[in-house]
Amino acid sequence: MTATHNNKVLIVGAGIAGCSAAVALADKGMQVTLVEKEARWRFQSSGIFIYGNGLEALRSIGVLPQILDAGFGIADGRNVYLDHRGAPIVDVFYPRSHGGAVPILGIKRAEMHRILAGRLGALGVDIRLATTVADIHAPGGEVAFSDGTRERFDLVIGADGIRSQVREAVCGPVTPRYTGFGVWRSVHERPRTLDAKIMMMGIGKRLGIMPISDDRLYIFGTVSEPAGRWYPRDQWPALMRERFAEFGGPARQFLDQLSADSEVLYTAVEEVQAPLPWHAGRVLLIGDAAHASTPFMGQGGAMAVEDAVVLARMLAADGIGEQTLKAFGERRFPMCRFVQDASRKVGEAGAMEDAASCARRNAAMRETAQQQVDAFYQALDRLRSAPA
Repeated sequence: MTATHNNKVLIVGAGIAGCSAAVALADKGMQVTLVEKEARWRFQSSGIFIYGNGLEALRSIGVLPQILDAGFGIADGRNVYLDHRGAPIVDVFYPRSHGGAVPILGIKRAEMHRILAGRLGALGVDIRLATTVADIHAPGGEVAFSDGTRERFDLVIGADGIRSQVREAVCGPVTPRYTGFGVWRSVHERPRTLDAKIMMMGIGKRLGIMPISDDRLYIFGTVSEPAGRWYPRDQWPALMRERFAEFGGPARQFLDQLSADSEVLYTAVEEVQAPLPWHAGRVLLIGDAAHASTPFMGQGGAMAVEDAVVLARMLAADGIGEQTLKAFGERRFPMCRFVQDASRKVGEAGAMEDAASCARRNAAMRETAQQQVDAFYQALDRLRSAPA
């Protein structure tokens, strides 16, 4: 089956992966329906940072100019590493994307979704909020919706995140794995002088600072948290302040600002490693539904948008069929697994630190941090250009 204007595609989930796929496929002339369980567009209010490969993927789906306008780009790609007291360790520089955009950009997640939603509207995507999938017949692409209607699609894409319901139709029960980490995020006013990405390396903890607009930044910290622990939302500001109490330097002013009125978000960090194939019949998984990662390499959003771009190109060239869906999974699996493994390794190494090992780590970073960053992005380039 070739990709034509008559191809009907259902995308389940309107996160970064789902919205990006809807844009990419509608742009190729497919008839796209996007369903989202939320009754209105409501997204996390914290920030996200996007490296060069993610920005290149956003260029491919036609939204990069708006993303650059709404976010905060770091023109030289500088990441300042400090210890938890604020003493310098080393500066590293991230590579610029091939298309010439900034090497790193921070943006509020809600702004990113606003831009993607605007593009969906311009392309005429059929968006159905407050709608879930009740049942899927994978071989025939028949879907029953929560409103009682049924419809047949040429392709059903599960972009419904780490707790994907669609995933069950593809590979049976795959339970997200808790990694032992929690991530704490908060949004603050940006001082004019703060114009780089900062990573503060504590003992078993990391705390980052990233501008996300001309007047806002967010801080994000990772720390070991007990499995199954949940904290009431009204306690999040006090708990975040407590978790990172030993941090000084540039983070101190923002931690001191945390109060009941602050924008704070806590999430437990989980992984998903869906086995190949990522499809069954006419149903395919992308994004976190297939390969949710830890946040230590900052690549989760980029991998989701890259999934959308690669899928759209493959479907446009080769049509919606068994071979294309199989080839998509086989193409994306090695890169997504590489990112997951690299990210997990960084997190696990950090969790095992003590004061002495931190001193050794900081000394090693001065010698090798830039080399490691360069090697990671070179490996992504090799995986991206590897034959399918």
